Amino acid sequence: MDNLSYLSGENAKYIDSLYKAYKEDPNTVEFGWQKFFEGFDFGRSASDSPENTQAPENFLKEVNVLNLINGYRNRGHLFTKTNPVRERRKHLPTLALENFGLSDADLNTVFNAGIEIGIGAATLKDIVAFLEQTYCGSIGAEYKFVRTPEVLSWIENKMESTRNTANFSIDEKRRILKKLNEAVSFENFLGTKFLGQKRFSLEGAEALIPALDSVIEKGADLGIEEFVIGMAHRGRLNVLANIMQKTYKNIFAEFEGKGYSATSPFGGDVKYHLGYSTDVTTNNGKAVHLSLCPNPSHLETVNGVVEGMTRSKIDFKYEGDNSRIAPILIHGDASVAGQGIVYEVIQMAGLDGYKTGGTIHLVINNQIGFTTNYKDARTSTYCTDIAKVTLSPVFHVNGDDVEALVYAINMAMEYRQRYKNDVFIDILCYRRFGHNEADEPKFTQPLLYKIIEQHANPRDIYIKQLINEGKLEASLAKEMEKEFRGILQERLNEAKELTSTYQDVKFGGAWADMRIAAAKDFEASPETAVDEATLLSIANKISSLPADKKFFKKIEKLFGERNQMANKTHVFDWAMGEQLAYGTLLAEGKRVRLSGQDVERGTFSHRHAVLTLEDQEEEYIPLANVAENQGPFDIYNSHLSEYGVLGFEYGYAMANPNALTIWEAQFGDFFNGAQIVVDQYIASAETKWQRENGLVMLLPHGYEGQGPEHSSARIERFMELCADYNMQVANCTTPANFFHVLRRQFARDFRKPLVVFTPKSLLRHPLCVSKLTDFTEGKFQEVITDANVEASAVNRVLFCSGKIYYELLEKQQSDKIKNVAIVRVEQLYPLPLQQMEAAYNSFSNATEALWVQEEPENMGAWPYLLRKVRRTSFSDIEVISRKESSSTASGFAKQHADQQAYILAKAFEMPVTEKEQKIAKKSVSKIYNVD
Repeated sequence: MDNLSYLSGENAKYIDSLYKAYKEDPNTVEFGWQKFFEGFDFGRSASDSPENTQAPENFLKEVNVLNLINGYRNRGHLFTKTNPVRERRKHLPTLALENFGLSDADLNTVFNAGIEIGIGAATLKDIVAFLEQTYCGSIGAEYKFVRTPEVLSWIENKMESTRNTANFSIDEKRRILKKLNEAVSFENFLGTKFLGQKRFSLEGAEALIPALDSVIEKGADLGIEEFVIGMAHRGRLNVLANIMQKTYKNIFAEFEGKGYSATSPFGGDVKYHLGYSTDVTTNNGKAVHLSLCPNPSHLETVNGVVEGMTRSKIDFKYEGDNSRIAPILIHGDASVAGQGIVYEVIQMAGLDGYKTGGTIHLVINNQIGFTTNYKDARTSTYCTDIAKVTLSPVFHVNGDDVEALVYAINMAMEYRQRYKNDVFIDILCYRRFGHNEADEPKFTQPLLYKIIEQHANPRDIYIKQLINEGKLEASLAKEMEKEFRGILQERLNEAKELTSTYQDVKFGGAWADMRIAAAKDFEASPETAVDEATLLSIANKISSLPADKKFFKKIEKLFGERNQMANKTHVFDWAMGEQLAYGTLLAEGKRVRLSGQDVERGTFSHRHAVLTLEDQEEEYIPLANVAENQGPFDIYNSHLSEYGVLGFEYGYAMANPNALTIWEAQFGDFFNGAQIVVDQYIASAETKWQRENGLVMLLPHGYEGQGPEHSSARIERFMELCADYNMQVANCTTPANFFHVLRRQFARDFRKPLVVFTPKSLLRHPLCVSKLTDFTEGKFQEVITDANVEASAVNRVLFCSGKIYYELLEKQQSDKIKNVAIVRVEQLYPLPLQQMEAAYNSFSNATEALWVQEEPENMGAWPYLLRKVRRTSFSDIEVISRKESSSTASGFAKQHADQQAYILAKAFEMPVTEKEQKIAKKSVSKIYNVD
């Protein structure tokens, strides 16, 4: 009855008219008013005449009570008892009776408005008591911003039918206590046995453990078969031990330093970053798989990864049914309010390409960041105010009231399963120690930590509650703690006897057929060619438009040209080479997923993988029509996010190796916004966590005079991250080589991330094409030598990579230069040094090697290359490039053109003008002869 909230004494005539209309025909007024008038009529005195249709004088007070009810529903969360260690901030106006046209004199008056909350006609005193218990106790509910009446009604009925108060059986209470005791005792044990070691204790928020335990039980009863969990450091060891069932012995062994192996190629990570997966059986005998995703120090980075993993499992494992799996994200209050990645991921919740059926968000609300008070950490009232972006209800819960928390999270699980939307649980708690166990919180919060020092832990509070309720004996509680601590001591003793807990990685589940790669796997690429008949058939299908659909003339022309490639010329451009890679994989039953900003059409209007009809919104996807039993082709224009979407796609590829999962940046340097995902997952996850991944990143790169923000995909950043065969970095110059490098992702029984610096101007360059045999024969070429020169005539070899090859080629051919060879390095990592050396040595009379690049000297592949060629036959290689710079490129098109011309002239030792010499001194490097 939200529509009642604006009513006041001035609305008497309006109410009177509503009542008259109701008496004539109840269906002419809204349902809420119908129910109210029904109750009102029922309560009218017998002296009233049945024909009396006038609203009585006390009617407006009934409306005031309705306004009071809606006041509690709307703003009750501001006046709750949810903070265990602090007084709540004051909010005005309050819920005082006077603010609703009522007074203490009305407390014993019976009001029919009680019907609205399900208690029938009741005194105002009872109505207020009901509302206080429901909306102002240990749970504060924010939900009135939800715009769907059915959802609002469900939430209100759910809370008001129980007065937002748990009513657990004695067995349920004992299980809650058991899990709470495990949480508290585990932390106490670690604190006494491993003094001074970082563990990011859960103390102050131990109620999280019975809450997670309960949501798994509840979820299983509602059809959930799997949970994917992401969380930061705080409480991670407790979750690993008491939820994920990682053995106490192994955790203690990690504290003892026994998880390390001197012979392992993996570097490992600190124990509070690690992931884990396990199968558990609920009390009702339901099997549930749990995955805790590994998480780096950028606390909220894991959000996108978890959502991507969940979506991948929905697509592959659960045939699109998102009611069988749910993500759980555990945040900190400072990070959920302060990190932009939270918004980027939450904004995905309802998008077709990224939705996962709703996420359970749990916020461990310490009321403090590292040392930053909550008042300095956000402008919003609550750290969870971002939930309003997706109209997700929020339940603020006192972390000391474990039953309230378990009750709230069970309700959240029901809500998620019913409405497939995100829901937030804000656990108001505290951090008993500082940021970590070595930190002193009193330096910055002396008063707060005096209170915390004297504050009982949630277990002891609950034990006292149960004893007072007559549900538990004090001796039983002590025995429970003693018994569990004895178990922990036994596991510690066992851990001390171990020599090592290190285990080589073993792939399971979707990864069961995969293995760890070895150095020899990168010496040459496997065969990835496709037979001619299959290739041409697919080429024809992806370049043909259905005759019964009307497309834009430009699209028809473009597809006509593509059809000519498929059926006549048999020479394919970049767009066709890319789509042939996808089409052939789809025909083999593989799944292809491509997402990013504007990927359906392509930023440079080259892809046109999704076509919109001219006169309607209907879409046609040629790649979805290549074969009868083809694999799914998923392509999604993402929202304007790099960080969130790249994390999502990484997670998607992490959960299953059997999809070609691709993220494309609009321009290569846009990955800057997602650098954290590159650093902390893509480049290092295998070394840290022994987790492989086959994600492909397409980063448009090349200098076309478009300024510093649209030129460079920062090759140098990727090169400095390359080691231990952790990823593949390619800068292809032909459609066929791009075709083969994409197909190569499936041709091996291991997975590595692939970074491809894709072209812009080459998308339509007349020389950047490949003939049919380039696709139907061979494989990816790491190095392509120069077939345009006589080997014996060459005395200078130019090594290059990417788009500059075509400018070098044009100058070589136009000036008829015979003594300079151009060798393309198509794969920058793993760097094919043996192939490069073989190419150089094939020119037996060569005396000079140069690396030519468009990027400044301190950027591009040169810094990495220089370090790697020291033991080769061309170790004296020099560079021709732009002068070292703090910016990637010039913002002036004319200056760009002059720089480019000088690079080409110097590459071939051509005469240069006085003007070009001046340009060289300012902006171009040739280390051995800059003048």
